Amino acid sequence: MAAKASMTTKEALAKWEEKTQQKAPDAKEVLLYGQFPPIDKMDASISTLTSCEKLSLSTNLIEKIANLNGLKNLKILSLGRNLIKNLVGLEAVGDTLEELWISYNQIEKLKGIGGMKKLKVLYMSNNLVKEWVEFQKLAELQTLHELVFTGNPLHDKFLEDNGGSQDSWQAEVQKRLKPLKKLDGSHIIRDAENTE
Repeated sequence: MAAKASMTTKEALAKWEEKTQQKAPDAKEVLLYGQFPPIDKMDASISTLTSCEKLSLSTNLIEKIANLNGLKNLKILSLGRNLIKNLVGLEAVGDTLEELWISYNQIEKLKGIGGMKKLKVLYMSNNLVKEWVEFQKLAELQTLHELVFTGNPLHDKFLEDNGGSQDSWQAEVQKRLKPLKKLDGSHIIRDAENTE
């Protein structure tokens, strides 16, 4: 008999409860990363995690963000290393989410990112963002302090066009994202005259 190719979040949560001896709806932290077989969709069982503050579903085969309604306490969402193509579905946690880890996915458009009212940290390296018009949507995030964006076509092309200068990249991003304090792992140092 062949092994099952994927599992549901409901199955993963049942395994997690058995392993941790916790009830998922009561847990503040639920870690379902790197499941075997991998999780392929965020089913309705996700919405039962009403106490969850940190949810990790990274390193799976998830294509869509879904069923986050009900996660009224969610502060950190880790979805790195999946097959996610857009940010639709995040609006359900727009009032609480502070950190989104979504590197190594297939995101090209940032539609909906502006609804993240408290987002401070966005790790989205190695995605497919290639246009400044999409990047500019990050300017709607008034609370964004830390961004990792390396490995996106926009970043790579900028470096190629500017002789590989990280300083030029940082200066360009600084102009566009005023509240940012850290970019791609480096602290942003602002000149006193540039802070108005």
